[in-house]
Amino acid sequence: MISKQPNKAWIVSLSTFPPQQCGLATFTRDLSTTFNQLFAPGIESRIVAVNDDETVINKYPKSVIAAFPKHDKNAYSKIALRLNKAAHVKLVSIQHEFGIFGGDMGEYILEFTAALTKPLAITFHTVLPQPSEQMLRIVASLAKRAEIIIVMTEASKLILEQVYKIETDAITIIPHGIHPALYKSSAPAKKILQLPLDRVILSTFGLLGPDKGIEYVIEALPAVVKRHPHIQYLVIGATHPDIRKREGEAYREYLKKRIAALGLESIVKFVDSYLKTSKLLTFLQASDIYISTPLNPDQAVSGTLTYALGTGRPVVATSFAQAKEDVGSEAGILVGFKNSQEISDALLRLLDNAALRQQMGKYAYFKTRNMTWGNVAIAYIRAFAKKVPGLKENEKRIPRVSLRHLKRLTDDFGIIQFTHLTEPDKQSGYTLDDNARALRFTAMYYDQTKSPTSLKLARVYLDFMEFVQNTDGSFENYVTQEKILSDEQNNTENLQEANARAVHALAVAATTVSLPEEMRRKARQLYEQSLAHVESLSSPRAIASYIKSLAVFLEQEKNLVYLGKLRAACDALILSYEEHSTKEWDWFEPILAYSNGIIPEALLIGYKITGNKDYFAVGKKTLDFLIDNTFEHGLYVPIGQDGWFKRGGYRHRFDQQPEDTAAMVAVCKTMYELTNEHQYQKYAFKAFDWFLGGNVSGRIMYDQSSGGCYDGLREKEVNLNEGAESTLSYLLSRIIL
Repeated sequence: MISKQPNKAWIVSLSTFPPQQCGLATFTRDLSTTFNQLFAPGIESRIVAVNDDETVINKYPKSVIAAFPKHDKNAYSKIALRLNKAAHVKLVSIQHEFGIFGGDMGEYILEFTAALTKPLAITFHTVLPQPSEQMLRIVASLAKRAEIIIVMTEASKLILEQVYKIETDAITIIPHGIHPALYKSSAPAKKILQLPLDRVILSTFGLLGPDKGIEYVIEALPAVVKRHPHIQYLVIGATHPDIRKREGEAYREYLKKRIAALGLESIVKFVDSYLKTSKLLTFLQASDIYISTPLNPDQAVSGTLTYALGTGRPVVATSFAQAKEDVGSEAGILVGFKNSQEISDALLRLLDNAALRQQMGKYAYFKTRNMTWGNVAIAYIRAFAKKVPGLKENEKRIPRVSLRHLKRLTDDFGIIQFTHLTEPDKQSGYTLDDNARALRFTAMYYDQTKSPTSLKLARVYLDFMEFVQNTDGSFENYVTQEKILSDEQNNTENLQEANARAVHALAVAATTVSLPEEMRRKARQLYEQSLAHVESLSSPRAIASYIKSLAVFLEQEKNLVYLGKLRAACDALILSYEEHSTKEWDWFEPILAYSNGIIPEALLIGYKITGNKDYFAVGKKTLDFLIDNTFEHGLYVPIGQDGWFKRGGYRHRFDQQPEDTAAMVAVCKTMYELTNEHQYQKYAFKAFDWFLGGNVSGRIMYDQSSGGCYDGLREKEVNLNEGAESTLSYLLSRIIL
């Protein structure tokens, strides 16, 4: 029975669902799980399962609110009427394949849509360019009833428009999802699976059946083995349940006979089981080449191919619809259908050239980052919200703090500046900027959690800051891979902001009472040695960090000297505002650039310490000006690094940086704490949502698989490197929320 929960907002998917074994069931589970991870409890995903096997009906999870047999025609309208009566069901989403519903070509689904009064979305997983009259009738009827139509490829959209005469504006393209995975060589996964490290692993996976074309791969292997006897081909997956019911294991036995006849018993191995996702991904990561040879050129999408591309594996695939779009000539090699010679030639080309394999695999990995399940779930909710009043992309569930990537970036000297994807780029060396951010975060995190790991890391960062401090109290910023000060960079670049960021971090460490006393004492000593130097700062952002450092002490102790320094620094920001602001430009400089929020935040903190209303007035005016220029339609849109926003000029939208987002989160939180005006609290969460896909591109910037944050949001792509600045910007934003 569908329960009455008036305070809930449910999106109900009609589909098969595990423990049923089929690709559609797995797709629906993964999308539903991700949806709940992101949006619950504001919006929750629930399932009505179309059941083809009575033995699984009592094995469904709690997310399945109802199930009915696919061949019971009357059940379709009955379940629709039950959904109509549930006020908390805001939308019904049909995951459509012709084979999962009862009747001729699944026509019983029309009984459901005829009875349903709720808003309806349909995802067409199969779109055939030459449909039968019955197929055409069913698809046209479903499309006419649906408010939202989703397909996974450009080719499918084009077929719906030209063959099925469905209006373009009604169709949204959202790709098949993939599980987020780190880009790695095959060696670590081979070790886990105890596969031979000296073998090049070829693999195919999916529910086994004659439509997979595996016999043509087997026929291609003898010519390949002659030149590369060290290969191994894994055929991964159980036989499709429907095929097993009709034919048993006839296809698998046929393949085994061909393998024996060709003398390939040591080359081809079967993994005859329905694998859990984690094990499946490990097999894909252990693969050096993935092979996808379905026999139907009209196959719209293959989840198995998508998963392989998502792990960064080069592909040999027949030229079916999705492969032509997603593989092309950059992520692998396309071959003809039932053409063992072309398969052989393609495999030899890749096996002969390890560099080409790596190049194609990396291209596949980069191309599919928009297809991770989180990004796909966000695309779905945005498509739903356009058509369904009241369905909005609510505040997302905030992920737990993870130190994984921070630890990966840190050695016994400090935190490394840049990365190649998730791997530290040791040649980039170290900076005071990043180690100061890292000290501030780990001190705050240790204060909240007493994590031994964060304490160990904080010691490293504090020691680094001691290493780069000069005898006059100033700090150098750049240190080489060899742990030598980089004089060329340090002498040619302005280090004001790095020095100010350092004193802020030292103030936090010196006043975090849970830290060991010797660490607090060292931090205070380094801070006091630096004061004479940082008093001469002229950069507004540097002055702002300096103000924040003084305020940290003043919130814990009465110190008239520090109070005087804070007032002088706040007055300097007021003078900068008076010099550059106009009626249309409420700002401290003639440009909006990076980390903008820190400047008004410093004045608001100055007001909190001194009670000076001028500080509050300017802080509020400039914050509101910043909000007006960085929030659009409920989304935070940082000023783009590609050209910033000069007074009287054009406001650039890309390359958006995590550092600017972190500054906005902090200033909005500070303003909310001062005023208790909830609009600023909302702005803080909306800004943080930029990390979780609440941005103009709908791309998740926080990488839960690594614990890092991507380096920037470009107009057409994400910078997938996960450097120290970006990761710490996310972590600092996360901890203050």
